[in-house]
Amino acid sequence: MKRTYSFTAIGLSISLFIYLFYRSKSTVVNELITLVLSSDTFTQLRISVTDTIPLSDLVIFSLPGGLWVFCMTILSKDLYIKIREHKIRIAIVPIVFAVGLEFLQLFHVAHGTFDLWDLGFYLSFWLPGYYGLQSRGSQQNMLSPFTLESFICLTCFLSVYLAHVNQ
Repeated sequence: MKRTYSFTAIGLSISLFIYLFYRSKSTVVNELITLVLSSDTFTQLRISVTDTIPLSDLVIFSLPGGLWVFCMTILSKDLYIKIREHKIRIAIVPIVFAVGLEFLQLFHVAHGTFDLWDLGFYLSFWLPGYYGLQSRGSQQNMLSPFTLESFICLTCFLSVYLAHVNQ
């Protein structure tokens, strides 16, 4: 579990870095940071970082989603929810959510732009997350009992809201 948390912390930190310094100032996470730092200070910091570390559009716009899918998959690998008599593995939710959101963008139901690169990143990060790291071997209901592991997983699922762009 320690390795899972380490990979998750690294992956989500890289995504946060990209969102803070390279994505729209209208994302929720960037609006939150301006509550701590002044807008001018944050703008100067962003300029300094982007001038020092140039990143390609592919890294800026596709990598964070892929990393989120990977992190959520490894965090939820041993969790399930039970609906009536059916057990649903939580580890498939990240890929279904990400791909579903991409198609909602294609049909203009959700904000954003459909991108095949995003789909490629989602799949290429989900596969090693799902099949790569060893599972503990025991499946646990995510909601009953609600454990610290469940709380961490749910919190990271909800962190996707930080990437939302306010219009």
